[in-house]
Amino acid sequence: MKINCPLPFDTLEPADEFTTMAAVREVGLAVERAGFHAGLVTDHPVPTSRWLDAGGHYAQGPFVMLSLLGAVTTTLRLQTGIVVLPYRNPFIVARDLATLDCFTGGRVTLSVGAGYLKGEFRAVGVDFDQRNELMDEYIQALRLALSGEDFTFEGSGYVALGNRILPAPRQKRLPIYGGGNAKRAIRRVVDYCDGWNPFFTAARGNTSTTRTADITDEADLKERIDYMHEYAAQVGRDDMPEVILGGVNVPPEAYSNQEIVDMLGRYEELGVTAAAVIVDGRDRAEFCDRAEEIGQQVIAKLNG
Repeated sequence: MKINCPLPFDTLEPADEFTTMAAVREVGLAVERAGFHAGLVTDHPVPTSRWLDAGGHYAQGPFVMLSLLGAVTTTLRLQTGIVVLPYRNPFIVARDLATLDCFTGGRVTLSVGAGYLKGEFRAVGVDFDQRNELMDEYIQALRLALSGEDFTFEGSGYVALGNRILPAPRQKRLPIYGGGNAKRAIRRVVDYCDGWNPFFTAARGNTSTTRTADITDEADLKERIDYMHEYAAQVGRDDMPEVILGGVNVPPEAYSNQEIVDMLGRYEELGVTAAAVIVDGRDRAEFCDRAEEIGQQVIAKLNG
């Protein structure tokens, strides 16, 4: 079981606690020392004020943040959690990924989602109702563009007729995970992705604004994993996608470290291969201390 860490760089208060290069260095090194598998950053390039004031959150530029994180760490994987793929031309995304993966020694994982914030889609000029079709298309375009070879692809309003991106990623196959809980999202994962990135909703602290199916407990999660296996068998996919679960201890719920260990053990039995554990911390010192504690009392136990 690999444990990922959602990073706090979207936290603006207290001022300068998490929004400086010193914060990236201190937090990044603490998370790496603690034994976390990957550091996660999310994506909201231009959220609406209404959503923010109702409890939404800011997000720094994901590829910028992962570049900074990659510069101060050596083993921590650099993972989006998630990037809203329909917001960006897939070849621009491929260029950023290839650059980041090359210069960080092959540490990048891309997790993508279809998005849910209508006002943000409007602001970036993308048709909200086409987001699922764009997801399917863009993932296919990304795969070709990340190959390091000449590629040809015709998409929605763009076309590549023998283009090339070099240097290619260090990884022969840069992992792409698909987010979302709905059956359509699961089918997309089986069709195009290396892993599925579900998350708990509703009773676990999320709201209906995410516009995806509810997964509120282990029974829901097992049902979706079973569906993924059924669909994979139907389409003839033998290598099952990984299951990379979102935050298992989403506030305001509070769990002891042993409860988190026990919970992750049950998820592993269902087929989950990685999960994110939220690190609480009102400032850098508290965050780093808590990361170290999770490393000793959760990650070390899971790793035997």
